[in-house]
Amino acid sequence: MKFTILRFDSINSTNTEALNQAKQGADEGLCVVAKQQTDGRGRHGRTWISEKDAGLYFSLVLRPTIESKFLPLLTLMSAVAVYDVLREVYKLKPDIKWANDVHINEKKVCGILAEMTETKRGLAVVIGIGINLKSSNLLPKLEAIATSIEQENNQKIDADKLLENLTTRLAKYYQILKNENGAEKIRQEWATRSTYFRGKSVTVQLGNESVMGTTRGLEESGALRVETKNGEIKIIHAGVVERLRKND
Repeated sequence: MKFTILRFDSINSTNTEALNQAKQGADEGLCVVAKQQTDGRGRHGRTWISEKDAGLYFSLVLRPTIESKFLPLLTLMSAVAVYDVLREVYKLKPDIKWANDVHINEKKVCGILAEMTETKRGLAVVIGIGINLKSSNLLPKLEAIATSIEQENNQKIDADKLLENLTTRLAKYYQILKNENGAEKIRQEWATRSTYFRGKSVTVQLGNESVMGTTRGLEESGALRVETKNGEIKIIHAGVVERLRKND
């Protein structure tokens, strides 16, 4: 995949810009990067704090031709790419929390937001990735649940180098996903990198409903399987999944 980088000092949201570019006919591989977002967002309408130069904020335009039921795997694929960069380049020990967060020492370091739009050229998917580079990006109330690469390895991070490494791995796993048996291979790659794949005690918030149980792998679409105490398997397509601790 050929990448085209579109850079901004400050922007409301890289995902918003990438979606607009896709509607205007942008090719697959367009990557919108900003030093700061004034209206960054995460899943479920949450705000993604995006102070200038404190994180890597970028969104990638894809025009996937895979079966629609496998589109959610684009989020899992992206998490695998982030995991590999953090582990291989920065020598950290990340974990992937289903479905779109990457953690270090049980603290969030990266969030991923996939959004779709119909365009004149067909379906486009925008993958937005926000990675905390340094902890000045974090409000005091978030210190217990969020972290940064700099905080974890005591090194100043070159955002451009991080972007280069990440796009290389995104291209690798995107090609795997598009190939024969690609969906199964991406699920396997995700499973080997996430403690949430199987045997994790979790609580899932689904609107006004709360589900408690143990993770039992993934559906072919990437949905999470959770077994409740009465043995029922719940299929989680979307929701807030949190690890259950011993005192919960």
